[in-house]
Amino acid sequence: MVQNLVKSGVVFATSHAGDPFEAMEEIAAQLGKEPLAGAILFCPHHFEPGKLAWAINLQTEGVRVIGCTSSGELTDQGYDHDSLSAIGFPASAFRLTSHCFLDIDHFDPAAARAQVRQLAAEAERESRVLGESVNHVALFLVDGLSHSEELLTMTIQDALGEIPLIGGSSGDDLSFRQTSIFESGAFHQRAAVVAILSTPRPLHVFKAQHYRPGERKMVITGALPHERIVTEINAEPAAQEYLRLAGHAGEELGVEFFAAHPLMVRAGGEYHVRSVQSANPDGSLTFYCAIDEGLVLTVGEPVDRIAGMEALFSDIRETIGPVDRIIAFDCVLNRIDAERRQLSYDVSQLYRKNGVVGFNTYGEQYHALHINQSFSGLAIGE
Repeated sequence: MVQNLVKSGVVFATSHAGDPFEAMEEIAAQLGKEPLAGAILFCPHHFEPGKLAWAINLQTEGVRVIGCTSSGELTDQGYDHDSLSAIGFPASAFRLTSHCFLDIDHFDPAAARAQVRQLAAEAERESRVLGESVNHVALFLVDGLSHSEELLTMTIQDALGEIPLIGGSSGDDLSFRQTSIFESGAFHQRAAVVAILSTPRPLHVFKAQHYRPGERKMVITGALPHERIVTEINAEPAAQEYLRLAGHAGEELGVEFFAAHPLMVRAGGEYHVRSVQSANPDGSLTFYCAIDEGLVLTVGEPVDRIAGMEALFSDIRETIGPVDRIIAFDCVLNRIDAERRQLSYDVSQLYRKNGVVGFNTYGEQYHALHINQSFSGLAIGE
């Protein structure tokens, strides 16, 4: 068993083929013949969901597969785009169990807690064949346009107990029209999936952000919380006041502005980003995260991203030893800001060097938190 565990590393595959059947054939060839306990797919949103699901099912019969649409992928090239990517977990070292929540607009927290506890018990039973000492982590993927991440994340982490949750919100390349979750052989909208990954190998979940709170503050004085819309800041039209306080001469509101000037809120003794998704024609702002009246926001300022990430990867290695793979959930606004600051090449090189794979999200989940503009993930030891 020890010999198999050493040889059977996490498998990664990717394809830029424009046809879903051709792409999945390439994925299957790269994954190889070793039996898999399960796999995660990150999918460019331009594929027709029905055809892509068909192609996935043809190549993964008998394998538990979860996945979601993305706003960019993290591959062995670093930042990537329009690539269908797969992470495979060899059955010799892993087990993967999953549960899909459909119609999360009518999410029932009590029923969900029972389902997650049952899933955790199933993971415990199925992973006994891996040995006496097994580690567990919950991988979570949720519809990035659902506005339901906070409730689901808190509920599921509560039911998981000591099993840490890490994940991301699905994307559609900043179209904001339709994002999807893949589970049980099909793509679903308004859905979420939680999968418990079990292995004797070291596991470590983490989050990092590339901003610190600055001096400029503002208060939300008008909001539509259920729609994540802020209508007023400091009793002024929200978009106008945000631009005035956060911007500089000549700047205009847009995705690059939102990425460069993130708004932060203090919660639980720490500052977290509450990213703006869009500026609306009526002068309001739509956010990626929950907001409400009375919330005090601080304009974030960038830190040295490269130095910070080098320190993060060093800390990860100190925590778990040699790293097999890092599965990352990296906010799409981080990618946009890296491009704006001409850091994309340096960040990609760091990702390649440290075995980072994953996707660009519309939000990240870490334990019981739904956060924005973070680099979060799961490190798997060798």
